[in-house]
Formats: sequence, C-alpha cells, structure tokens
Amino acid sequence: MQAASIAELKKALVKLDQGELLDAVLRLARFKKDNKELLTYLLFMSHDENGFANYLCREIDEHFNATPNMHKKTMRKVIRWMNKCVRFSGNKETEAQVRTHFCRALKNSKTPFQKHKVMTNMYTGQLKKIDQALAKLHDDIRAEFLLELRELEL
Repeated sequence: MQAASIAELKKALVKLDQGELLDAVLRLARFKKDNKELLTYLLFMSHDENGFANYLCREIDEHFNATPNMHKKTMRKVIRWMNKCVRFSGNKETEAQVRTHFCRALKNSKTPFQKHKVMTNMYTGQLKKIDQALAKLHDDIRAEFLLELRELEL
C-alpha cells in the first residue's frame, strides 16, 4: 500500500468527527511503541518542555548508573533512545540541554571512551549535533551553552 502525503492525511483528518479521530489515534497507538510514546509526549509532557528535558537527563543518569563502564553497544542504545525522544520534542533548546547532559555524564563516568575510536566518534557526533542545535537558538541562550560545549570538547 502506498502511504498518503501529509497534506492528504491532514485534509482527511479535518473531515473526521471527534469520535472517529479518537478511534484513529488510538488504533495508531496500538500498532507501534514509538507511536504510543509520541502520543504520551504530546498529551502529558509537551506542555512542560523544561520538565521533559529534566526527565530525559534523569533517564540518562540512570543509564550511566546502571552501567558505569559503558560499552559501545550500550552507548549506541542510549544515543538511539535520546535521538528518538529529542525528535518528539522538536525544541532545539531541549535537544542542546539533553545532548550536553549526555556528553557531560559520559565524560564524568568511568568509561574510557577516548581509547576507543568508535566511542570517540559517537561522542564527537553528539558535540556536532549540539553545535547544530545551538545555531538555531537565540544568542543569549547560545552563549550559555557554548561555554559548556567548550568544556566538553576533547
């Protein structure tokens, strides 16, 4: 089956009444865990972006506490999870805050990631993503993050 474009879906969704729309959303949530997680974010967390960012930072801390000496496979898993959650938000300040927290937690952990080229590349990739997110922020907010970013660079 060929998927419809976003514009076509939007036109069709506008025509639905509230009950049909609710049924469609609930059915969509049943099919994939990511859809359910996105719906959870939209309904319960999107109104408090700062709280969502703090929640993600606490989850990152839990990952590091569970595995103090992280391996590249675990690091990839955390980064994939972080990317998904940041994509839910779409807020560049939240993205910068969460990625910065991840890099700080990795640097403060017992993980010798500088000895492993793959892990160093993943860390550097996060620094680049922070830099890209900062480019889209207001100058005042960017200045705060730039100071922290300089401390994190290898």
